Amino acid sequence: MQVHTFLAAALLSFAAVATSAHDYKAGAIAIGHPYARATAAGQPTGGGFLKLSNGGADDKLLSATAAVSASVELHEMKMEGDVMRMRQVDGIALPAGKSVELRPGGFHIMFVGLKAPLKAGDKFPMKLKFEKAGEVEVMVNVEAPGAAGAADTMDGMKH
Repeated sequence: MQVHTFLAAALLSFAAVATSAHDYKAGAIAIGHPYARATAAGQPTGGGFLKLSNGGADDKLLSATAAVSASVELHEMKMEGDVMRMRQVDGIALPAGKSVELRPGGFHIMFVGLKAPLKAGDKFPMKLKFEKAGEVEVMVNVEAPGAAGAADTMDGMKH
């Protein structure tokens, strides 16, 4: 019985390390779980998501770059009356002491002009540029729709 308890504790410790290993830092900005949704063959765009927690002074996410697409844009989706609208934004404000989650249906990263489909299980590097915290490279995990538990409001939308 003690061996089973030890193995369970070891597995839980490994899972905790594996989870925390997908977090990054740029200055006072903590970057949690960067991921993209898997895409279908021929789909021209893909969405990227992550959580940004600002432990310092006001900052701003200015841009993102990745080699998986012709360009990378910062976008916002929001309701205007009864219509969900998407628009490109020049940056995403990161107020001091606050967290901003880039997620389906809100702020997100768009990979425009995908060079190949994003396949679940793949990973790719992406560089984030902040106004004050500078630049940092993160590894983006490609996950199947619904894998992160968020609503898939962007799937199948044209941008």
